[in-house]
Amino acid sequence: MHYFSHILSNGLRMVHLPMESPVSYCGFAVNAGTRDEEANEFGLAHFVEHMMFKGTEKRKAWHILNRMENVGGELNAYTTKEETFVYSIFMEEHYQRAFELLTDLIFHSQFPQQEIEKEVDVILDEINSYEDSPSELIFDEFENLLYDGHALGHNILGDEASLLTFDSESGRSFMRRFYAPENMVFFSMGRVDFNKIVKMAEGLLSDIAFPVAPRNRIAPDAITPCVKKISKDTHQAHVLIGSRAYSLHDEKRIPLFLLNNMLGGPGMNNRLNVSLREKHGLVYNVESNVTSYTDTGLASIYFGTDPKNMEKALRLVHKELEKIRDNKLSATQLAAAKKQVIGQLGVSGDNKEGLFLGLGKSFLHYNRYDTLPEVFARVESLTVGNIQEVANEVFAPERLFSLIYQ
Repeated sequence: MHYFSHILSNGLRMVHLPMESPVSYCGFAVNAGTRDEEANEFGLAHFVEHMMFKGTEKRKAWHILNRMENVGGELNAYTTKEETFVYSIFMEEHYQRAFELLTDLIFHSQFPQQEIEKEVDVILDEINSYEDSPSELIFDEFENLLYDGHALGHNILGDEASLLTFDSESGRSFMRRFYAPENMVFFSMGRVDFNKIVKMAEGLLSDIAFPVAPRNRIAPDAITPCVKKISKDTHQAHVLIGSRAYSLHDEKRIPLFLLNNMLGGPGMNNRLNVSLREKHGLVYNVESNVTSYTDTGLASIYFGTDPKNMEKALRLVHKELEKIRDNKLSATQLAAAKKQVIGQLGVSGDNKEGLFLGLGKSFLHYNRYDTLPEVFARVESLTVGNIQEVANEVFAPERLFSLIYQ
């Protein structure tokens, strides 16, 4: 599957993945997220993502809302610790409509003051809803524990104290600093001719040029692992254990991805699910996850259980970690693990929206896009030694943090 790329004179990178479908996708991936906020801007990156839909130089919120909806399309956005994505999905004949609207949102948002109070209330409701769900909240608190107050540990949604200080200039200032063409990627998928897309871009974007602010990303310092227990009025005990892991640019993230899939990935036959749920009936949900950032990463294991079963479930988790550290995989086990991962990647690649967003993120951070056959080849190249090295590094007992709601 071949892709096309181009760089405009203002530094904007463009990438397009041809796809035989009457549905097209396009969007902007911005290299700016929660970790780029200043100390007095907690939650601003996410606030900007919300407010860009509330008015531009030529559109009010109602017109933005209806521009793609009226032709059956979708308009979406989300914020992460390091990126912001704004994109649309639509029938291909509306490509220029979508491209022009996204350009208006990204480069001409006005942050009307009369809309700010309403949107702050919406985000506060989002925060309250989130805090009512301990199985979700614990992941944010765990990152804050793991990164010890570093910007990577901050909750993406922010908090009430910061949100109430934001005004029109707060949003415009953040966008002036980071929403520069050279700090983003325009990514696209569908059967529209790429040369036509480039011509559209030159007409819409060629006169937009301003420098991105100096990047102030500092990798988190090393800290001593710890166990933190928090009293919560919940029916279940919620537990997260894990450690810091590998960045987006570390090749060890590939064997960790395979190891994570074996340990607690989406397959019901993963080791943790078989032990804690199938054999012992202690949990409904147990999972492991890996997240990679540009200069660090994390690996974690989560489960919720009846408080009386928490200690037993914890022992079983540590028993599984001990097994992967102390027992090398056989050639047969490794081959089976590779086969499962490759199958899962193939199935997930059939999710067009996920494929599209992966294209944007990959080009934003690597300036390239790896096709599924290329990804499969990297998985196939893994060895027992690769897996063992990662298991001993990431899941060493002295590296593990624990956060417990009980």
